[in-house]
Amino acid sequence: MAIFPSPTPHTLACSLGITAHNEEANIGRLLERVLTQQLDRVSLPQIIIVASGCTDRTEEIVRHYAARDARITLLVQEKREGKASAINLFMRHATQPILVLCSADLLPEINALEKLVLPLADPEVGITGCRPVPVNDPQTFMGFAVHLLWELHHQINLSGFKAGEMIAYRHVFVRIPYDTAVDEASVEPVIRGQGYKVQYAPEAIVYNKGAETVADFLRQRRRIHAGHLTVRKTLGYSVSTMKGSNILFLLLRQLDWRPKQFVWTWLVVALEVYGRFLGWRDYKNQRDHTIWEIAKTTKDL
Repeated sequence: MAIFPSPTPHTLACSLGITAHNEEANIGRLLERVLTQQLDRVSLPQIIIVASGCTDRTEEIVRHYAARDARITLLVQEKREGKASAINLFMRHATQPILVLCSADLLPEINALEKLVLPLADPEVGITGCRPVPVNDPQTFMGFAVHLLWELHHQINLSGFKAGEMIAYRHVFVRIPYDTAVDEASVEPVIRGQGYKVQYAPEAIVYNKGAETVADFLRQRRRIHAGHLTVRKTLGYSVSTMKGSNILFLLLRQLDWRPKQFVWTWLVVALEVYGRFLGWRDYKNQRDHTIWEIAKTTKDL
């Protein structure tokens, strides 16, 4: 375990880890936003980008920013080994008592880091989660699907907890399983298992892009469900979205009765059910999702 330097009084010092594979379209924009975060009680002395098997300009762009800001470190994996491997590499090099995980295809609001980390001022809180907001056009079917899923995610978090997209947690363990396909869901039970509380930070808003095709949507949903089933088996932990009845209750409570939206809602439900079936089949057949199949339509924020 790392020995942490003493933070400035009354600040929460964190190491930010960004995982990236061929993210030249997004990484520069993300780093600009990270470097201009409005911070008061949170400090960011370390920013680590793990570039895995990149064949585009991702590494070049990161090196450009690293030359401008000494806090930035680039770690290169010559080939893709899976996101869990990239996260574990980040954790080995992280020096601060609070870690923040962020994918390179996100864009946090200007105060998102402060809002995300601040609940950890309570020593009882061990992990926090942000509120992802998709940039997809909700007037299209796939845009509607993505907005519906993330709104349900938000509603679940208001009464429970389900980590996703960008999280902050205490640096109290050394790694997650290398073969996991769901990184946040693998961090969550480790933190809870040490007796810490979890807390949703709805004001910590990050923008992402959801799938724009049915194929990419199913590619994501099957991988996530297969990963959650594996976490349940190996760690004995079920994330809050595993219980379909809870999701159905929330869906019915906010059902949009306008004709187009009503029909679209149930089409999205059918896609989600099918995606979970595919994920269950992958899990039963022991299909390896450690190295994700890229959903390309999500990669240009």
